[in-house]
Amino acid sequence: MRYLITGGAGFIGSHLCELLLAQGHRVVAIDDLSTGRMENIAHLRPLPHFQLVRENINNEQVLDRLTSESDVVVHLAAMVGVQRIVEDPVRTIRTNIMGTEAVLAAAYRYGCKVLIASTSEVYGKGVRVPFTEDDDRLMGPTTRSRWAYAESKAVDEFLGLAYYHQFSLPVVVMRFFNTVGPRQTGRYGMVVPRFVRQALAGEPLTVYGDGTQTRCFADVADVTRAVAALAEHPAAPGQVFNVGATEEVTIRGLAERVLALTGSRSEIRMVAYDDAYGPGFEDMQRRVPSIARLHALIGYVPRCSLNDTLQRVIEYERSQV
Repeated sequence: MRYLITGGAGFIGSHLCELLLAQGHRVVAIDDLSTGRMENIAHLRPLPHFQLVRENINNEQVLDRLTSESDVVVHLAAMVGVQRIVEDPVRTIRTNIMGTEAVLAAAYRYGCKVLIASTSEVYGKGVRVPFTEDDDRLMGPTTRSRWAYAESKAVDEFLGLAYYHQFSLPVVVMRFFNTVGPRQTGRYGMVVPRFVRQALAGEPLTVYGDGTQTRCFADVADVTRAVAALAEHPAAPGQVFNVGATEEVTIRGLAERVLALTGSRSEIRMVAYDDAYGPGFEDMQRRVPSIARLHALIGYVPRCSLNDTLQRVIEYERSQV
């Protein structure tokens, strides 16, 4: 098939391009490189079935042409990282909502299947764990810009599902839960590459809050495998799927694992949320997905343990140094 990957030079996008090319598909990646990196896809550029288009998805003419030549659009382009979201909420809202509308409008013109990347953030401050796709959502107040990302991605979901119900456009929504792996940047608050780089440099590992908050980290190899399977499954459109892992770990426990795997003697330093992100920052205490719906449709089971993933990230970061 012919795939268009928005944000294709990003962390998840570059791994997805690799997988789809290995499966024999034709892949075009569009990325303005605002957060994506050329080095992520440098090894793919010589391949005959891969093309990179350096452009913003809000360029209507370019997006229209690329979509007209595609069977499936995987929409990954978005503002990412808690730090960027807190510092630049206007761009977050504009990029996420307007970008998704542009992709859906173009896909509608040519009848392309669309997979929209959403996030576990849409569950907000919900406490019913594990999160299932049809759970009610509990959001923080609009005076906290931290929730702008969650709400913008929720609007993306509403838009995609509206196109499905009103226009019969085949749209699939994927809620990613803390995807990690090699090539992930630590510039915007992503915790795993930040911990690994701090440990390798002998710097303190900075744990925000009290460190008891828990997350489930999914290996990018497992996540992209699920995306590729959803793209091909005829029953996926019109549905929302949690995509992640179920191995729960505290953030302090994550820091301790990184120290053990790197052999680093760095200390763990606790940093208040207010000092890290500014006054009034709110966080989710637990973020655990139910992956029952995804398993029922495509037989998805995470193959990579957290320790295996951390080891791959450590090896990658050492090679970059």
